Amino acid sequence: MTASNASTAPAIAVYPPNAFDRKHVERALKERVRYRYVSPALRVVEGGFRIESPCCSRRVDADGGMVDIALLLRSRPGEWELYRKDHPAAQWLLHGTYKWLSDLLEELKKDPQQKIWQ
Repeated sequence: MTASNASTAPAIAVYPPNAFDRKHVERALKERVRYRYVSPALRVVEGGFRIESPCCSRRVDADGGMVDIALLLRSRPGEWELYRKDHPAAQWLLHGTYKWLSDLLEELKKDPQQKIWQ
């Protein structure tokens, strides 16, 4: 894994995920460590998935509305990128690059630095 804190706008990936990838992400969302009492939504976007969830901490949305959590993009064969949302700046930040979707999902589920699930 390569991690970066630099502000990076996600490039549009040209390698769309498949139905198996979607099920893999859906299953991982059920196994996450943080904010298990909310129901995140998985949206298909060009080249990957966007995860959004009700804001239960009220730090991002005081009304508890839906907020962006993560962007998962398959940037090329054998490479997945995980982005987290910088809500004050309203931009996506590259959190890490992974060879396998399963490695990316482990980071997403555990979020040890508490930067993804805010």
